[in-house]
Amino acid sequence: MEITGEYRIAAPRDVVWRAVLDPAVLAACIPGCKELERTGEGAYVAKVQLKVGPVSATFAGTVELQDLDPPAACRIVGQGNGGMAGFAKGEAKVSLVEEGAQTVLTYVADAQIGGKLASLGGRLIQATARKLSDQFFSTFAAMVGAPALAPPPD
Repeated sequence: MEITGEYRIAAPRDVVWRAVLDPAVLAACIPGCKELERTGEGAYVAKVQLKVGPVSATFAGTVELQDLDPPAACRIVGQGNGGMAGFAKGEAKVSLVEEGAQTVLTYVADAQIGGKLASLGGRLIQATARKLSDQFFSTFAAMVGAPALAPPPD
């Protein structure tokens, strides 16, 4: 299932690019993320707790940043195993285009699932995948585009 989206972020492209590479930012944006630990250049292990319809599971898996084209594009590839719930894997191709003081982030994501999750039905899975993608990218856009807090007055 393919999911696409576009976000305008109130930050220059180089700032957005650095945020894409920042594990703390990624962990804060991944819905249900319990852990995200760097294992190498652009590679992470993760634990994510998700609920899809009536099925709740904790997925242990990996996240990798591939095909890096700084500061214009990359591919985010992830996979996870939720035990009895099944597995999920997917990728998102992310592009960053600078427009004035803003950056336009566009993505094309694709996800596959298997096991008990696959038995829930395509509509529920697609709606959940779209919701999770939107949560990730809208949180990312809000975090990166948030104005810096002014220091407290003396």
